[in-house]
Amino acid sequence: MSGAFDIAFWHWWVAGLLLLALEAFAPGAVFLWMGVAALVTGGVVALLPGLGWQWAVALFSVLAIVSFFAYKRLRPFARATDQPHLNRRGGSYIGRRLTLEVAIVNGISRARLDDTQWRISGPDLPAGSTVVVTAVDGATLVVAATD
Repeated sequence: MSGAFDIAFWHWWVAGLLLLALEAFAPGAVFLWMGVAALVTGGVVALLPGLGWQWAVALFSVLAIVSFFAYKRLRPFARATDQPHLNRRGGSYIGRRLTLEVAIVNGISRARLDDTQWRISGPDLPAGSTVVVTAVDGATLVVAATD
């Protein structure tokens, strides 16, 4: 190959390694499959040195798109776990009863659950009232009075 747009096989390998490194900083499997496509394209260009840059770019494009959608189609699905609230700590408190140490005023207060101080929201209630956690709104536990 000769000309201003010559892309050697090692260019593809460097691009592939850079894309794989980029995947480490922006995970999501997009750059992973583009990197793999670039590495494979580099291998094809090394085996077929007369392949024009236009065909190499077309091959890279097709490989990147096909490999990404193949990954999306064949990736393992999320499995059920015995810890459904893992990484969603507030969700594990739904249904839990607690006694208010501080009154709920204007719908807002705070409560200690386990080792954490939580912001709570709910109806105005005096200190000493028993409430149940009904929902989680971000970092706020939503509570309701118990009968």
